[in-house]
Amino acid sequence: MTLMTSWVESANSATTDFPLNNLPYGVFSTNQLEARCGVAIGDQILDMAALEEEGLITLAEEPVFDVPYWNDVMDLGPTAWASLRSRLIELLSADAPDQAAVAPHLVPMEAAQLHMPMMVSEYTDFYAGKHHATNVGTMFRGAENALPPNWLHIPIGYNGRASTVVVSGTEITRPNGQLKAPEAETPHFGPCQKLDIELEMGAIVGTSTEMGQPVSITEADEMIFGYVLLNDWSARDIQAWEYQPLGPFQAKAFATSISPWIVTRDALEPFRTSTPEREKDLLPYLRESKPGLYDIDLSVTLQPEGGEAEEIARTNYREMYYSAAQQLTHHASSGCAMNAGDLLGSGTISGPEKSERGSLLELSWGGKEPITLTDGSTRSFVEDGDTLTLTGHAQGDGFRVGFGACTGKIRPAIDFS
Repeated sequence: MTLMTSWVESANSATTDFPLNNLPYGVFSTNQLEARCGVAIGDQILDMAALEEEGLITLAEEPVFDVPYWNDVMDLGPTAWASLRSRLIELLSADAPDQAAVAPHLVPMEAAQLHMPMMVSEYTDFYAGKHHATNVGTMFRGAENALPPNWLHIPIGYNGRASTVVVSGTEITRPNGQLKAPEAETPHFGPCQKLDIELEMGAIVGTSTEMGQPVSITEADEMIFGYVLLNDWSARDIQAWEYQPLGPFQAKAFATSISPWIVTRDALEPFRTSTPEREKDLLPYLRESKPGLYDIDLSVTLQPEGGEAEEIARTNYREMYYSAAQQLTHHASSGCAMNAGDLLGSGTISGPEKSERGSLLELSWGGKEPITLTDGSTRSFVEDGDTLTLTGHAQGDGFRVGFGACTGKIRPAIDFS
């Protein structure tokens, strides 16, 4: 697919994240406008509530865009989602007949504040990147026991906290928790000393299921409304003490950042790619009916307080072992009810090379091999004042389908003394 041209000139740049091919969904406000649904096009945001009020877009009998979330649109289902995308392309394409009517409802992105694009119903984080799981397992259990016995058969996950999923730009407070040094007899309470990131993609479930209702791989794929970048902040030292036997708890509950724009499944369709060859045959309910991953380049930058941002890792979403559809299918297989607005974290995305590792735990090999920044300072884990930014895009012929940035700056822990 090549670039689809728009009468919004900034959307025709080969370097914009938001060409007509993309049209991601977000929530914005300005000094004059309360938070409402918007669509990114070039360096502008299309005010969906205004278009709906003017009658230029009608998706349902009742208004669905005059609210600060896209959940109402999700509830309308895939047929309505396809209709909306078709209408947006019609209104914004280079030969659109209604340009004069639409143009007044474009808001410069630089004049807008971005908010959470949806209400997160539930949050589940998976552990579905083989390179990451192998690296972490090797560090803690040795290479011969790196992957748990079930890992090649099942997408492992845990239930997280929807209450602390925040939009890009929200500052993150360093968590406190119980910590126990290997040589200590008892734990102590204090600030996390090994704060980390996890470079992930987040899949947003767009349609609900009833309790007791499983879904097929094909149904699961069609249920996904879109994708965001996701940083699942992690307190590695708190996690090391608490995770036996039930897994992550407070070490992951304190914050998860997502990018502000939901890139739809339709926009990513040209970039589909298959999961890796299976090392063990999956059970029939998890076998893909079509390629389930996407060719999305991803990167991580770190900016020290007062310093310059520099890239510390680069990888690709195609490195995942399990797709979002496989994760969703397994999630619902027990009869677990899924809700519109559920967020599924992919798990940390790492590649085979050191430069492709999606966490500082891997990049510094647990702190044994600190990375050196251009200013001469080193990092084993994230320090106070550091800003971490995830970016990603799928590259087309003369255009890109991007996600914007997923950024968070670390504030010092709250003093409990």
